[in-house]
Amino acid sequence: MNAFELEEVVAEHAKLGERYHEFFIASRLSLGLYVLKAGEPDPQQPHTEDEVYYVIQGQGMISVGEEDRPVKAGSMIYVDEAVEHRFHSITEDLQILVMFAPPRRSRAT
Repeated sequence: MNAFELEEVVAEHAKLGERYHEFFIASRLSLGLYVLKAGEPDPQQPHTEDEVYYVIQGQGMISVGEEDRPVKAGSMIYVDEAVEHRFHSITEDLQILVMFAPPRRSRAT
C-alpha cells in the first residue's frame, strides 16, 4: 500500500518551489500536486497521457478544447490525451491533485 497525507505533500511541494510536484509513480498511474497563484498564467501544453484534475482549493476557470468552465474546491475534470487545456482567470490560488494514466511523460516521444 501507498498512502499520502495532503499536509505532507503540500509541505514537500512548497519546499521544492516548483508549480508541479510529482509525488507518486506506479506502472499505470502517477500523482502530482499542481499549484497556480491567483492571476498567474498556466503554461502547460497538451499531454500524451489521460489526466484527471481534482481541485483541492481555490477558484478559477479551465479551458478544455472548446469548453470553458469554472472550477473550485471539489471540482473534478477529465482531460483526454493530446487535448489543449489550461487553467485561467484564477481568482484564488489553485491547489490541484493531478492523476496521469499512464504515468506522466511515459508516452512522450
